[in-house]
Amino acid sequence: MIQQIDHVNLVVRDLNAMSAFYRHVLGFRLTKEATISGAWIEDVVGLADVVADVQYLDLPQGPRIELIHYQSPVGRPGVGFELPNKPGIRHLAFRVTDIDALCAKLRDSAVTLLSPVATVPDAQVTYAGGVRKRLVYFRDPEENLLEFCEYA
Repeated sequence: MIQQIDHVNLVVRDLNAMSAFYRHVLGFRLTKEATISGAWIEDVVGLADVVADVQYLDLPQGPRIELIHYQSPVGRPGVGFELPNKPGIRHLAFRVTDIDALCAKLRDSAVTLLSPVATVPDAQVTYAGGVRKRLVYFRDPEENLLEFCEYA
């Protein structure tokens, strides 16, 4: 039986820059660092000669984010991920409190918000008890699309 999402894995070009962003701007905590290699990981990912640096970043209520940088084989960025209608994973959303304060922190950290904070119209919110959803999109240093969402 599925219990919960355990982690999200992001393959990154610059491990230090991405780790700094997720820790210092978004508030994740570094819980482990490792270099992985060997037959086990090669079998799992289907690549030969894997050597990768990985950092595990946690939030107090999970799930974990794994940042992984392949020393070998070196990957190439895909084309078309930025298109909103491309099949596959679109964005990573974080449930937050005080979205306005967090947006100010993003701006102070030179992160560009992709729009003002939006409130989802009542007719499009399916949550009971009059809960309203506010959200905003932004990108991390490697252009992954992220969302802050607040329910109040």
